Amino acid sequence: MPRLIHVHNLTKRIEQPARVGYCKSFLCRLRGLMFRKRLAPDEGLLLVEKRDSRLDTSIHMFFVPFDLAVFWINSDMTVVDKVIAKSWKPAYFPKSDAKYTLEIHPSRWGDYDIGDKVEFADA
Repeated sequence: MPRLIHVHNLTKRIEQPARVGYCKSFLCRLRGLMFRKRLAPDEGLLLVEKRDSRLDTSIHMFFVPFDLAVFWINSDMTVVDKVIAKSWKPAYFPKSDAKYTLEIHPSRWGDYDIGDKVEFADA
């Protein structure tokens, strides 16, 4: 289990910042949220890459039986794209280079917007 962090939105106040697993290892990123039966509104993952990239932060939704709110964040800690990723869809790519991919429950869609500044803190 990856360590838990909070993703704070510095641009607008969120009552309950996302509390997610910090997923830096290859195996953790590879598994992601595949094969889970459901995702609770307070669960998710932050996938961490070594550098900003559109290709490296792309995701697929194979073997993920639920939709996700996905936010891409660059190394300047700015949200650069967001999408509701539909289960079993082949691929999603951010519109801009990103270093982090935040995957959370779709009910959290309004928590982060493109251009928002974020901060990570230990949970």
